[in-house]
Amino acid sequence: MKGASHPTNDVTLSQSSVPSIRDVIDAVEASRRQFIKTGLSATALASAGGLTLGGLVNTVQAAPTPATLGFPGIGFESVPANTRALNVSQGGSATSTVDRITVPAGYTAQVFVSWGDAIMPGGTAFTGTASETAAQQAKQFGMHNDGMHFFPFAGTNGAPLSDRGVLAVNNEYTHEDILFTDGQNIAGGNYTIDKTRKSQNAHGVSIVEARRVNGKWSVVKSSPYGRRITANTPCRISGPAAGHALMKAKAYTITDTGSVATGGTTNGLTANGTINNCAHGITPWGTYLACEENFNGNFSSDSAVPTSTATEVGKLNRRYGISSTGFGVYNWHKNDERFDPVKNPNEPHLFGWVVEIDPYNPRSVPVKRTAMGRFKHESAQFVVDSQNNVAFYMGDDERNEYIYKFVCAGKFNPTNKAANRDLLDSGTLYVARFDANLSGQWLALEPDTIGVNGQALRDNPNFAGANDAEVKAKILIKTRMAADAVGATMMDRPEWTGARPRIGGFDEVEVYCTLTNNNRRGNAPTASAPAANAADGSTAAASANPPVDAANPRADNDFGHIIRWRETGKTVTATSFGWDIFAQAGDSITTKTLGSTYTGAANYQGNIFDAPNGSADYGAPDGLWFDPFGRLWVQTDQVGDGSGDFINIGGNMMVCADPNTGETRRFMTAPNKCEVTGVTMTPDGKTMWVGIQHPGEDALSGNPIQFSNWPQNQWAVEADGVTALPAGRPRSSVVVITKDDGGIIGS
Repeated sequence: MKGASHPTNDVTLSQSSVPSIRDVIDAVEASRRQFIKTGLSATALASAGGLTLGGLVNTVQAAPTPATLGFPGIGFESVPANTRALNVSQGGSATSTVDRITVPAGYTAQVFVSWGDAIMPGGTAFTGTASETAAQQAKQFGMHNDGMHFFPFAGTNGAPLSDRGVLAVNNEYTHEDILFTDGQNIAGGNYTIDKTRKSQNAHGVSIVEARRVNGKWSVVKSSPYGRRITANTPCRISGPAAGHALMKAKAYTITDTGSVATGGTTNGLTANGTINNCAHGITPWGTYLACEENFNGNFSSDSAVPTSTATEVGKLNRRYGISSTGFGVYNWHKNDERFDPVKNPNEPHLFGWVVEIDPYNPRSVPVKRTAMGRFKHESAQFVVDSQNNVAFYMGDDERNEYIYKFVCAGKFNPTNKAANRDLLDSGTLYVARFDANLSGQWLALEPDTIGVNGQALRDNPNFAGANDAEVKAKILIKTRMAADAVGATMMDRPEWTGARPRIGGFDEVEVYCTLTNNNRRGNAPTASAPAANAADGSTAAASANPPVDAANPRADNDFGHIIRWRETGKTVTATSFGWDIFAQAGDSITTKTLGSTYTGAANYQGNIFDAPNGSADYGAPDGLWFDPFGRLWVQTDQVGDGSGDFINIGGNMMVCADPNTGETRRFMTAPNKCEVTGVTMTPDGKTMWVGIQHPGEDALSGNPIQFSNWPQNQWAVEADGVTALPAGRPRSSVVVITKDDGGIIGS
């Protein structure tokens, strides 16, 4: 995810000659120039654009929509882009986009819950001045919400309800200038332990009870289900890496007034807190998966952090981006030694996991499931195949990282929830290799897997251990390094994954992944920016300058694309798959070019299928989700103010697409300098929740509303008609959307 508290993806890098994109695509074998079993003829391929980048991406679009797949269609017209020009025409300033939500005619959007709202007994209302204490924040909705899911309660007949349930929401990170009345104010000597604790308490996960009464949705503020899971909440560590020496950090007594070292170490079976939870996942047995992404940015130190590849911890710090500055915004280490990787070198290893949470049990302990690997987790999409095998598909959100699949060793039991409780503790973690012939391989990250150097992982110095159990633990703690060793395909920031519902006659295991952008793709390799992540795991995070390839065919990939694959044999246990590019995002009227030093075109225009052309242009796809009816919803994460490359596309948005044809329409535009992220529905499809993150990003403490005062500038109260929206600072929020005729969203 983008934001002031995250790594930027706009570093200016030198341009160089790269292979022509068409040269790359022309290398595709003729037998693989169509998506698996689409039945395309040579005529259809030619009509889609032939053997070119556009032709490759359009092969599925050229195929007729099979009536047997029963896609319900998209029943709304695209809303206009939220551009600076539009803002001026409405009497606004040319320096930003319109600072409000827009949805299609016939829909109503309202704020459901915002940062600082009370969500549990003892919670206090948001003041608008950010004067709340750390203790108060611990009972309020967290900051900068991201992935989310609605878990319905069951009715008297056992059927899921669509008017009552719990909404579990990730709180990814914080904007310190807005979180505190006077900002951090380190120079003024006012960065206290209470400020550190407040920031930590605004991270994590918020669980709220949602109820609709007389057509109005509200948060049940006194609900026993209301819960905050923060950066200090006790968690259990399970799976193959639990108890390993690298998971044993310094032990602390954590209180509101500080973290005091006990003089001992933890046992590697427990951890405190979860942070930087970006996208999410759910399980078929009804639990929530919080995915820890940019955890490295929360660690910092006043001393130099070891990054030497000669030491195990130094190499891990380098590969995962642990540094003395972190993201340069948190400074937790000044009041909490636990987040100083020099004083507590193993603490970073306790983050970067998938965390399983039972949303229905507020007394349950979150569990970090190590079998699913350690990296910058972005989403965990489950698929249960016809044989009840279950797999989870995951992205590692950083430039030049990988796509993973975890296949549980046991089968899903649909009639006994308790039988599935520990399915995430054993299985096989795979990483994807996308080949130029449109086939791919899942490479098992197991001790006996042979790496590209001809050496089994158990014999690789990075993972060698006393036995295969220790080797497996090291592979999972050093997942990125294991993926380097086996030769996985470096991708353009793999983010959310989504599985197409197997409904209406469609029975493939088909999974999609957003690849948000990569401005390092196609740049000239150097000694510090090699062409590939080194097989020995020594490459610094996000530092490589890879050439274009078939799966990432655009140099300087500013606008991103969406890739998809189908598992061989329609089973999640397959070790091979076929793939194509579903959509290449872009600006249909841009005049931007790569420059004379490149031999291939960038195709910044993209190939989004909309009508009229340009009416649903988008860039930087991030959030991605299939609703139960088969519609694909895509959310974007770019600068968000209609500037630079996005002058024509405008601010961030959510679009809806038909997976059969690629037809795309713009459903929502968002406030200024925000990100649209997180989407879920009630079981009946008649209520949708959508997340708006970091409106007004980059404002300083002296003027919090410099760029945005949303949502207060659009609504006076929340959806319940009671909770006031005070002015004073922008607030990340979850919006609830309904159709005025009471119908299904998107129909």
